[in-house]
Amino acid sequence: MSSSAAAPEAIKRSGRHRVTEFLAENGALVGLVLVALVMFIATPKFLTTQNLLNVGVQAAVTAILAFGMTFVIVTAGIDLSVGSVAALSAICAGWAVTTGGMPGWLALVIGPLVGLLAGAVSGLAVAYGKLPAFIATLAMLSIARGLTLVVSGGRPIEMPGAVTWLGANIGPVPVPIVVMIVAAIITSFILTRTVFGRSLYAIGGNEEAARLAGLPVKRTTAAVYALSGLFAAIAGLVLAGRLASAQPQAAAGYELDAIAAVVIGGASLSGGVGKASGTLIGALVLAVIRNGLNLLNVTAFWQQVVIGLVIALAVGIDVLRHRRS
Repeated sequence: MSSSAAAPEAIKRSGRHRVTEFLAENGALVGLVLVALVMFIATPKFLTTQNLLNVGVQAAVTAILAFGMTFVIVTAGIDLSVGSVAALSAICAGWAVTTGGMPGWLALVIGPLVGLLAGAVSGLAVAYGKLPAFIATLAMLSIARGLTLVVSGGRPIEMPGAVTWLGANIGPVPVPIVVMIVAAIITSFILTRTVFGRSLYAIGGNEEAARLAGLPVKRTTAAVYALSGLFAAIAGLVLAGRLASAQPQAAAGYELDAIAAVVIGGASLSGGVGKASGTLIGALVLAVIRNGLNLLNVTAFWQQVVIGLVIALAVGIDVLRHRRS
């Protein structure tokens, strides 16, 4: 083949490579834009200011849970307990105020402490007890949900004003969106600007190599699950603030949405890959789909089917990406 004929072919290959690279880096964002465009075409109500704020509020709890999940998945772990820990944290915070007679502001301290403790227990079981993350967090899912029912007696608990404020607005902006953005910034800072965050990628990429390099793998792993529990507690308080009460069955199944948001955002279940911005976009994708289907009057049953297909597609893409790499 002559050099003149080979040049256009090389340009084509270079162009395809750039497109592939762009999609690999920004696939979640492209997906979000496409989904939003489809929803706008299907129902013009979608792009109204009020509806977009609704999408943000709907995404907030999932996103906050998913930020905590991002730390875990980057280390090649999994946390199935975040939904139950979110509910337990909110119930304990509400109980301490309504039954324990504590000041309302203490609910904002007690809830995160409960989540941190629950996550730490899971982390210690995984890091030092050598339990598989799936089993340890599945056990915590059941324990936390059971304790939620024990503490609440199976009944909702009214939340103090310090917590219900989390479901209010600051001017035109809902507080859940503000909390979500702050959580995103904190997650991004930890992952990209701290030694702890960089060590998570090393552990997820190759745990044995990280150990030989002198990283405190066990201690870091335990801390990661504690961090996931802390974020779950914050998400639980935000959800309770929106509902003005802590519900014993709140956040049931939210762990699946959190995992889906992280994977849709480009993280790999094999570990070593993941970022806060991708997780935020993944949570927004799920919220946009649900919001659009609600506007189109699609029943909740079919919504579950669609979300399940999206999760399967995201995991399938992750598997293909892992095989190719």
